Amino acid sequence: MANTYTQIYIHLVFTPYRREALIGRSWKDDLEKYITGIVQNNGHKLIALKSRPDHIHIFIGYNVNQLITDLVNKIKTSSNAWINDKGFSRFKFSWQRGYGGFSHSHSQIDTVVKYILNQDEHHKKESFKTEYLDILKRNELEFKDEYVFEFFEGANDWVG
Repeated sequence: MANTYTQIYIHLVFTPYRREALIGRSWKDDLEKYITGIVQNNGHKLIALKSRPDHIHIFIGYNVNQLITDLVNKIKTSSNAWINDKGFSRFKFSWQRGYGGFSHSHSQIDTVVKYILNQDEHHKKESFKTEYLDILKRNELEFKDEYVFEFFEGANDWVG
């Protein structure tokens, strides 16, 4: 559409089913490459991506021609099948329902990128549960505990 300009940055966060530590250190880089392909093939710009054993952060320059929910669904559905087809997990892998999606301004890009790429160090001091609840509160989002991801303590440890 002529004379239509958008600049939208979205930080996505979601977890494996029951927030179990199913993302393995030995294949997390392959997962990140696979998800990068999905994001880019759907017309979005990948800015930063970092997986942890029990969650993933994806920061994108958002293409308004696709609903965020459709993008997240495509990432989850495609990567579920890919992970299971490759036999990366000893257990049937699936992502938990729901996700966090948070908008950021252009001036926040560097801060968000550093935050995402520093996840390994960050989680030496703080659990994902604390991190996620802090993100919700900082964004002044009302939430009900029963609809927030299920949390299991100790899920930050890497598996094979």
